[in-house]
Amino acid sequence: MVEPSAVPASAFKAGHGAGADWGSAVKACMDSLGAPPEGANLGLLYATDALAGDLSSVLTFLRERTGIEHWVGNVGFGVAASGVEYHDRPALSVLTAALPEAAFRILAPVANQAAADAIEAFAERQADWLAQHQGLFGVVHGDPRDQTIAEIVAQAAARSSGFLVGGLTASRGPHHQIAERVIEAGLSGVLFAPEVPVAVGLTQGCSLIGAARTITEVGGAGVGGAEIGGNVIAAIDGRPALEVFKEEIGELLAHDLRRIGGYIFAAFPIADSDTGDYLVRTLTGIDPNQGWISVAEPVEAGRRIQFCRRDHDAALADLKRMVRDVKARAGTAPKAGLYFSCIARGPSLFGSESEELRLIEAELGAIPLAGFFGNGEIFNNRLYTFTGVLALFV
Repeated sequence: MVEPSAVPASAFKAGHGAGADWGSAVKACMDSLGAPPEGANLGLLYATDALAGDLSSVLTFLRERTGIEHWVGNVGFGVAASGVEYHDRPALSVLTAALPEAAFRILAPVANQAAADAIEAFAERQADWLAQHQGLFGVVHGDPRDQTIAEIVAQAAARSSGFLVGGLTASRGPHHQIAERVIEAGLSGVLFAPEVPVAVGLTQGCSLIGAARTITEVGGAGVGGAEIGGNVIAAIDGRPALEVFKEEIGELLAHDLRRIGGYIFAAFPIADSDTGDYLVRTLTGIDPNQGWISVAEPVEAGRRIQFCRRDHDAALADLKRMVRDVKARAGTAPKAGLYFSCIARGPSLFGSESEELRLIEAELGAIPLAGFFGNGEIFNNRLYTFTGVLALFV
């Protein structure tokens, strides 16, 4: 159970709205928000990618209208608010807060600075603040185009000794983040001191198939004798990987592998998890001649693997379980929340009636809440996919 903060519930307010363009969307958002909390000094802003090119204008407008100095945020295919989702149209969702100035610090990379260097620079610049606060919580946003982003997330968690939540940008245009200003690339966000306590949870969008097995051979000789490795699984439990895969997915799918796209995935159990968490990764190729499968994840012999399927009913049940668990661990009525979901969830998994966010509202009530649908979710020190991540301020 989480000890509640001295920060009152009135310190948080949220707003959301949509429109034909950035001007009408931000006006609708401000109408929903109303006056921000007295003394508000932090805003979290999420925009659909239809507004990615207008993010500077949106941020300037909100800063002038609210008087809030510090802003962080990201762009997604959709945005989330209490009980409602917006997809494929100009829309915004914001959460504003009035917090002690010593209770948070913004991670804002310097222009053209590598993400790893930015984290090191932040740790050096905020060394005193980090030393004074143990058990930090962070909300971070990253760039999916960075091939090292998973390592960067792990490094950020380690350097800050913090528990991180958040997600990766999802955009058909500019991949913008917000960290005091509009930026592109890297990792950015905000770290909170323990005096702003949270309860967090992760829900999976897939259900496991069969038992966990062991990868026993990776790579091999491809066309022309060239060595193939990296993400190619040649053998599982000493047998051809494709043979094992077909057994696990069942005879019907095994006879028509064209049907597995977007339905069957690889799942990598997390060795040190006490809740059975696993990382879901897309299958990127099948070689029926060699009996290999490839996945969107570097692999090595000895690693454990399972397979899983996207499953609406299982995902809905797990979402309900997760929200109830987080609410129980919070031990008190939540003051506000953040929710980060995968672009493969939302309408494509739950339908077009905001079922995902409506379920959360049904369990928690209409608390101030903001979030977005991204290209990967961050939970603790890892990058997930096909998941939902909930953080409640208590």
